[in-house]
Amino acid sequence: MAEPTLIITGASRGIGAATARLAGTRGFAVAVNYVRDEAAANAVVADIVSAGGRACAIQADVASEADILRLFETAERRLGPIGALVNNAAITGGFCRVEAVTAGQLDELFRVNITGTILCSREAIRRMSTAHGGAGGAIVNISTLATRIGGSGEWVHYAASKGAIDTFTLGLAREVASEGVRVNAVSPGLVETDLHAAAGEPDRPRRLAPGIPMKRPGTPSEIAEAIVWLLSPAASYVTGSILEVGGGR
Repeated sequence: MAEPTLIITGASRGIGAATARLAGTRGFAVAVNYVRDEAAANAVVADIVSAGGRACAIQADVASEADILRLFETAERRLGPIGALVNNAAITGGFCRVEAVTAGQLDELFRVNITGTILCSREAIRRMSTAHGGAGGAIVNISTLATRIGGSGEWVHYAASKGAIDTFTLGLAREVASEGVRVNAVSPGLVETDLHAAAGEPDRPRRLAPGIPMKRPGTPSEIAEAIVWLLSPAASYVTGSILEVGGGR
């Protein structure tokens, strides 16, 4: 039996890339989605293939419905039926207090983080749900501990966008639980990725590490283990859960 196809949005770097590499060794054919960095996405694909897996890189912007449709159609055509989705692509909207945030920032933030996640999930459900003739599957949404902490002084707007993802995870999980589709979220704490540099503060993980009970930031590979577990048969009775991976924060 062919391995199920897994689409990971924003998989050319960070948590997405680590998840793609791990999933490629755990029985998934992986569609590595990227927006701009084709070379990085191709490097992830090369790593998966060299380890004996199947993968392909697909350019698509999850802020665009047309791109999302093309992403799913291309992944299905090149790798086979869709059996899993990781909604990882996200932006932070930058560091600022609420009084400094602009409507333009919010429009872009919500298009990527909320609308993109919901539309990708829609396309996955249309293919995986037994109510649509599918064979079932799993969705993992990537949230953040900032939904619980609030992101005050840095990115309340980003935390709010991910709070919507937590609610969406719980609602969708219940909606499709009887249709063979499990829906969960992973909520990472402080992780050593280039997200912080992209938001303007590359040293942020080291600055905040003393406030974490384990006294260090996490790594993308540690978050990837949680994601791939939730996608796997080992988590067959887990749906509607938000798994915190944050070093006790």
